Amino acid sequence: MSKLDSKIPKGPLADKWTKHKNDINLVNPANKRNIDVIMVGTGLAGGSAAATLAELGYNVKTFCYQDSPRRAHSIAAQGGINAAKNYQGDGDSNYRLFYDTIKGGDYRSREANVYRLAEVSANIIDQCVAQGVPFAREYGGYLDNRSFGGVLVSRTFYAKGQTGQQLLLGAYSAMNRQINRGKITPYNRHEMLDLVIVDGKARGIIARDLVTGEIERHSAHAVVIASGGYGNVFFLSTNAMGSNVTASWKIHKRGAYFANPCYTQIHPTCIPVSGDHQSKLTLMSESLRNDGRIWVPKKKEDAEAIRNGKKKPNDLSAEERDYYLERRYPSFGNLVPRDVASRAAKERCDAGFGVNKTGQAVYLDFASAIERYGKEQAAIHGNHNPSKEEVTKLGKQVIENKYGNLFQMYEKIVDENPYETPMMIYPAVHYTMGGIWVDYNLQSTIPGCYVTGEANFSDHGANRLGASALMQGLADGYFVLPYTIGDYLSKDIKTGKIPTDTKEFDEAENKVRELLEKLINNKGTHSVDHFHKKLGHIMWDKCGMARNAKDLESAMAEIRALREEFWRDVKVPGGMNEMNAELEKATRVADFLELGELFAKDALHRNESCGGHFREEYQTEEGEALRDDENFMYVAAWEYTGDPGNEVLHKEELEYENIEVKSRSYK
Repeated sequence: MSKLDSKIPKGPLADKWTKHKNDINLVNPANKRNIDVIMVGTGLAGGSAAATLAELGYNVKTFCYQDSPRRAHSIAAQGGINAAKNYQGDGDSNYRLFYDTIKGGDYRSREANVYRLAEVSANIIDQCVAQGVPFAREYGGYLDNRSFGGVLVSRTFYAKGQTGQQLLLGAYSAMNRQINRGKITPYNRHEMLDLVIVDGKARGIIARDLVTGEIERHSAHAVVIASGGYGNVFFLSTNAMGSNVTASWKIHKRGAYFANPCYTQIHPTCIPVSGDHQSKLTLMSESLRNDGRIWVPKKKEDAEAIRNGKKKPNDLSAEERDYYLERRYPSFGNLVPRDVASRAAKERCDAGFGVNKTGQAVYLDFASAIERYGKEQAAIHGNHNPSKEEVTKLGKQVIENKYGNLFQMYEKIVDENPYETPMMIYPAVHYTMGGIWVDYNLQSTIPGCYVTGEANFSDHGANRLGASALMQGLADGYFVLPYTIGDYLSKDIKTGKIPTDTKEFDEAENKVRELLEKLINNKGTHSVDHFHKKLGHIMWDKCGMARNAKDLESAMAEIRALREEFWRDVKVPGGMNEMNAELEKATRVADFLELGELFAKDALHRNESCGGHFREEYQTEEGEALRDDENFMYVAAWEYTGDPGNEVLHKEELEYENIEVKSRSYK
């Protein structure tokens, strides 16, 4: 087992990034125009990085499986983006954002990376405002902020419930400018299916044109993977149905270590599963927990009556409701971190207090907020004795201004008016904190192969705080990678164009063709979705919100058997040299069937509970996560050996020099 070199500079925490930028090598502007970079993925991390690298003078090729970068799944992020600007004057600072993130990740992330993230966060907001991103503003014109789980300040900038979309349009406009200049060549509706390594360095990719089916070779001096997370290994998740692990898994099989795959975030605020017909789940933004109160009935008989349609939630008085987050975590209340809120909801539903027909839902209620805002607005308008109807009308207007599109989306899906009846929510798979291991420069263990955004493991530890995904993606893309990749590319200024007519490209293309031909020629009897759903059931039942050794061992064996059955019995209709959505899905599910086993293996080896990884054997008397800092304060980085169940573990020990490591408490 090798000791991983994370390339973290020495010295005081606050000076590390500045010192590192001063010490690394650069590429001069005249030489940048002779260097090519491939960007796989054009969401917030990939789009911002592609635009910035092109602005600097590099020649960039971008690849996305969607018909436009505007369709990247970053568009679905609703609630906001964190930055330590302290506009509210409530005591925020770079250090507090850093501390909240380390604590929120249950002390399983790197100090230096997280401090850098906090340090550059303020620059992101300035960059996006300059691009025209329409952040919400207060009456005086200042940018507005709201609070998210796991913090005691308001640091989340937002654009109603469409923050991801607006930020993505900003990055996309920056990309478009470079496309017009000829510095970015976009390859939309293309999927990367392998990485090409020449003399130990990443030098290109094999991609498939998803419209024509043509296999293409693309070379570059460096390859950047920005293809998002792997939550769809669970089949049902809040991710877009096309979100996949393929780019990350292909580079893993070529030598990039995969770190902490078991760290997966279960988001507490999702519309509950309604039946077997669903192909994805819908997220209700965490920002709703600023004003919504989460509860279940205090009495089981009331919960049963609601499940059977004999009672409605509004029939229960405040005394008959259990506001369980406020009861258990008085300091943070409804704004505890996502992993804590998710487990608490599961515990109440497992105990028989769930409120929908399946018993797998809790209420998110805005009645108190509507009344509070209504009285406030009435007072502002000089009405100091408003009627109940006036209070309700004014309060609803405030809620609509803050969350209107989210309420509209909920009503369209559930066919209930959330202004009148409390929303029903339940946890669902959302984000993955695990990903490809990278050093401080965001370089994987393959020289020349960089990984940004959700595709890497680097900043969130065992749990991501809400509104930090957009922060990390844009920090990596606008302010980190453009510096650090120059350190590597400075050695390539005399290399010249990378040819594609070499044995390495031949070997990689042949490997891809063999895979696709094998899938097309397989005369099975079951669809790709048949196997994906089976995998999802195994993952949710045995690797979901709560895990134990027996279930994880069983999951590994079941996934291995399912993978063998997939290659024996999958049926992929259509041909290889044409548009074929089933073939696209088949390659992705084949990768999920390998990742799933490694996921379970990682969860099995980590004999502790931390963040999103909750092992039933390791919990306090109060049911909280019980860490084992003595034995597991490390990043688990797995090396591919040809068999996902027998990968080699490498450890990056985590050292905390600037904060006290202690039990995470939100009480």
